[in-house]
Amino acid sequence: MRTLVGKKAPKFDAPAVLNGNNIIEGFSLDQYVDKKYVVFFFYPMDFTFVCPTELHAFQEKMEEFDKRDVAVVGCSVDSEFSHFAWLNTPKNEGGIQGVKYPLVADFSKTIAQQYGVLAAEYDYDEDGNLICEGNPVALRGLFLIDKKGVVRHELINDLPLGRSVDEVLRMVDALDHVEKYGEVCPANWNQGDDAMKETGESVSEYLSKH
Repeated sequence: MRTLVGKKAPKFDAPAVLNGNNIIEGFSLDQYVDKKYVVFFFYPMDFTFVCPTELHAFQEKMEEFDKRDVAVVGCSVDSEFSHFAWLNTPKNEGGIQGVKYPLVADFSKTIAQQYGVLAAEYDYDEDGNLICEGNPVALRGLFLIDKKGVVRHELINDLPLGRSVDEVLRMVDALDHVEKYGEVCPANWNQGDDAMKETGESVSEYLSKH
């Protein structure tokens, strides 16, 4: 799999559920170009165990994403009707009622494939061709896309490994700082910390002060 970092985010038009109750056709990330950063994340399937913890965690931080002018969009290989049912299932029953950001339906699995996050068991046939066995689902992929539509950060976790929403916010802050001030962000940088200039202060000089 090749990284998408530094490349235009793959385009798609697909059904989605908005605001937890509105099914639309032809949802696209193009609507955010020149307007917002986008956090586009994949999760394996609706009505599972780790997935609702992540989806609720993103919703709980939506005020922080809104402050930073970031659109959050989720996606799985389920249909829009499965999304709708899950969105209307109470949290105490394993549902994600209360999630308002868009959930894209990738029932054909083509979006997950374009983004390089389609998980399955693979093998080779007798002619040496790579074949997929079983029912593929999406890995926990996450892509931070800038306002020009370019992927600037990606993270892909295996199915059992949930993500940190706070780390996603940290990466948004880092990208925003880089774009505003032309400085680069060192390890463990957080909003408000000193950054570094690519030409000027050397790494050794920076480290000597910290």
